Amino acid sequence: MIEALHHIGIAVENLDDAVRIYRDQLGLRLDSIEEVPTERVRVAVLFAGATRIELLEPTGDDSPIAKALAKRGPGVHHIAFQVADASDAVRRLDAAGLQVLDDAPRPGAHGSKCAFIHPKSLGGVLGEIVEPAR
Repeated sequence: MIEALHHIGIAVENLDDAVRIYRDQLGLRLDSIEEVPTERVRVAVLFAGATRIELLEPTGDDSPIAKALAKRGPGVHHIAFQVADASDAVRRLDAAGLQVLDDAPRPGAHGSKCAFIHPKSLGGVLGEIVEPAR
């Protein structure tokens, strides 16, 4: 079911400052910056070689990223896995006994579909499944 690591999501308090560090000081390639209104987040996509890093800045106090920052501060927020069919993956994960936080995939960055897996099911790590846009 899992095809590849899709990205590592990192919660940041200020996206512009974080982009300057990851792009200018670490040398990662900035691909894009986009707002995902349904998640109340701005996302910067950078690449370290073929590895995708997503920097996540909340756009409102009710954003899941704002809540994560308030609880744990900035840092790794989640690890995302690529799947061919997010709806099928949600069903299969649920049937396998994992606690999926979404009943069905929701819109993600760049036209993708995504769903989250509770950290209790993955040894303390928030998981995401991502079906990239076709």
